[in-house]
Amino acid sequence: MSPTRRDEHVADTRQALVDAARTLFTEQGYTATGTEEIVAAARVTRGALYHHFHDKSDLFRAVMEQIAREVAEHLIDAELSRPSAPSQPSADAWDEVRDGLRAFLDLCVVTDDFQRIVLVEGPAVLGPEAWDELVARHGSNLLAEWLSRAVKQGRIAAVPIQPLTRLLIAMISESSLYIARADDRAAARDEMGAVLDRLLDGLEAPSGRQPNHPRQDRPA
Repeated sequence: MSPTRRDEHVADTRQALVDAARTLFTEQGYTATGTEEIVAAARVTRGALYHHFHDKSDLFRAVMEQIAREVAEHLIDAELSRPSAPSQPSADAWDEVRDGLRAFLDLCVVTDDFQRIVLVEGPAVLGPEAWDELVARHGSNLLAEWLSRAVKQGRIAAVPIQPLTRLLIAMISESSLYIARADDRAAARDEMGAVLDRLLDGLEAPSGRQPNHPRQDRPA
C-alpha cells in the first residue's frame, strides 16, 4: 500500500528530529544538548519528540544507528565501484579489505559525527554494548567473511578469524579518533595509513605474494 499523507508527515517529523539532534549532538555533545533545543531546531513540538522517542537517549540511539548505517553503506558502495567484481569467490579478498580500510580513512578526514557520536559518546551514553551491537549489525560479519576468504585464498596467515576481526575493528576505531582529533587531518590520515600498512603487511602469508596474487603497493 502506498503511504498516506499522514504517514509521510509522521516520517518527516521523525527524520526532522533525528537530523536536528545529529547536528546538535555533534556540535555540543549529548549532555550539553537539551530537548528544548532539539525540538526548536526541528520545528516540532515536545509532544512530537515523545511520540517518536521514549527520551533523549532513545533519540541519541536513533542518531547513532543512522550514522553507523551511512558509514557502512558508504564503504560498501566504494567496494562495489571497484573495477573488478567485488565480493565474488574469485575476487582478491585481502585487496578488498585493504581498499575498504583506505576508503574508511579517507572518510575520517571529512566527518565529525561518526567520531563524536558513534565512537566517543555512544558507549558513554548507551554503554559499551551499543558499540558491539552496531559493529555486529553493520561491519563485523562482513569483515569476518572477507578475512575468511583471504585465508582460503592464501593471502593472509591462517589465524583465528574472530580475534583478528575484533582487533581490526579496534584499529579502525582508534584510527578514526586519531584523525578526528588532529589539527591537520589529512596529514594524520597519511600517518595512520602508513602505520596500518606496515601492520597489515605482517598478516600476509608468503604465498600471498605469488605472481597470481601480486600485492598492490598502494599506501593505506
